[in-house]
Amino acid sequence: MIKATNVSLKYPDGTIGLKDININIDTGEVIYITGPSGSGKTSFLKLLMGMEYPTSGSLKVLGQAISKENSSNIRNLRRSIGPVFQDFKLLTGRSVLENVVIGMRFLNFSNNEMKSNAYMAINRVGLKHKTLSLVDNLSFGERQRVAIARAVARNPKLIIADEPTGNLDRVNSLNILDLLNSFSDENTTVIITTHATHLINDKIDCKRIRIKEGIMTIEEKCYESSI
Repeated sequence: MIKATNVSLKYPDGTIGLKDININIDTGEVIYITGPSGSGKTSFLKLLMGMEYPTSGSLKVLGQAISKENSSNIRNLRRSIGPVFQDFKLLTGRSVLENVVIGMRFLNFSNNEMKSNAYMAINRVGLKHKTLSLVDNLSFGERQRVAIARAVARNPKLIIADEPTGNLDRVNSLNILDLLNSFSDENTTVIITTHATHLINDKIDCKRIRIKEGIMTIEEKCYESSI
């Protein structure tokens, strides 16, 4: 699924995003990435989506090398990735259905596939009754669910959610995390970044990655050890 070998990322201004990352992530895993702001969480997600390329080392996502030399295949790779952005990136003045369909517009889906997938995804996130509602009239939590529906409508092999619980209360945050977890299966991996480590301490079936100053530490479970 994902294999990183000695991966580092250095931005043009000299900022170090990640240092010597080594990790294997298998299909079907749920991964939580934690760490303070500026630690490298978003940098790692950008690498996975091909928005940045490693400065050094080797990174493969879904069998595709993330490199400038392989940039022509990145677009096809992105069809298999469902991103949930921190700011949602929803189009105001458009309905829930339109926003979900737009997420597939440039990914070579037919019109019938886009509509069918959109309806199924909207139903899956619990917004069937809001299908034709304008996103402007939705609550923050409902808009978050639209963003998730847009990501999963493309039937991705990898779902990436960047701080999906930001600005949500505890109950809604847990609901969103449980919803995202529900999409992991034998074909789909889910990766979530979060500051809210207290929300995942009681979760068992997941792995935690901690990033601090670009350095990654991998733990086999999400919950805090009592030792």
